[in-house]
Amino acid sequence: MPHICCLAILSLLSLSAFADSNAPLLLQSPTMNRTQIVFVYAGDLWKVPREGGGARRLTTGAGVESNPIFLPDGADELQPQGAIFGPKVMLVNEFAGSGGDAMPWYFRRAGVGKLIGKRTWGGLVGRAGAPELMDGGFVTSPSSAVWNTATSEWEVENIGIAPDIEVEFDPEAVRNGHDPQLEKAVEVVLEELKKSPPPTLRRPAYPNYHRTTAR
Repeated sequence: MPHICCLAILSLLSLSAFADSNAPLLLQSPTMNRTQIVFVYAGDLWKVPREGGGARRLTTGAGVESNPIFLPDGADELQPQGAIFGPKVMLVNEFAGSGGDAMPWYFRRAGVGKLIGKRTWGGLVGRAGAPELMDGGFVTSPSSAVWNTATSEWEVENIGIAPDIEVEFDPEAVRNGHDPQLEKAVEVVLEELKKSPPPTLRRPAYPNYHRTTAR
């Protein structure tokens, strides 16, 4: 676990690895892969094995180094960063309204994945401007709502977004340490992963721009 590993650094680092024993041992921005932890200390990057041991300085320049990061165990970095390329689901329930209605509506219209849980509560109208009253109060009324361009029908307001898979948030199950909706979501995603596993990506050979060709 990352927090345990970070704490382990403090207890396992050899103090003799640091040049100035009087400086405060403030370790910052740890990042790790399967075997190593890299962190910032006194403006330089240091490396220590995950299982513990002495730290070794990686940089010695005059500048200040910060924010080290490992690519995932030497793998290529997929773009856009932070994207979820595998199957996706969204959890919805009866307490989701306004943006909580809009997001699953967009999710379904874009064909991103299944909605799991309970129907949202159905409050998706907006207003622009509010006439002010003489006592300083104001009056509001809806001035915008959502309608479906494919069916020419109003949607969401007073209707909500129905899930593709309905799952009750059973109180007894919750008291026993379960989350029925989340557990169903994990089940669905794992099943979809079996049907459509991620493709194996093959990096091309590095180009050789100094290669000579016969003419």
